[in-house]
Amino acid sequence: MGHTPYGYRIENGIAVIDEEAAGKLRKLYENYLTGLSLKDAAAKAGIDTYHGTAKRLLKTQHYIGDDFYPAIIDETVFQNAQAELTKRAAALGRLNRAPKEKVLRAPTVFTIRDIKTRFDNPVTQAEYIYSLIESEVG
Repeated sequence: MGHTPYGYRIENGIAVIDEEAAGKLRKLYENYLTGLSLKDAAAKAGIDTYHGTAKRLLKTQHYIGDDFYPAIIDETVFQNAQAELTKRAAALGRLNRAPKEKVLRAPTVFTIRDIKTRFDNPVTQAEYIYSLIESEVG
């Protein structure tokens, strides 16, 4: 398992709620759902962090409980926060901003030294020719 999410601690191999941190998390959700920005919601909850980290805290599904972590946030509150994150992203035109996939192309223009040897085995011949490639041209 990776690191222990904010709001929990491990005791004797079992995840338990860190009540002080959990209270700050509950306040973060409350502040965000009342309209504060991510950074301001975190600051008013007593969590000194950047907006990106505050967003990750709001998106951490462990907080609604799972097989290992007990619930800190009510599932309805969690779902409302997800809807609000999506609503605000849409209002700012930030949906569907997946990074564009870079097209990879094999080099097709290169310089090659003269072929001076012939091999009967086509794999050996290909390896030899490939070894003669000096550089890719512009």
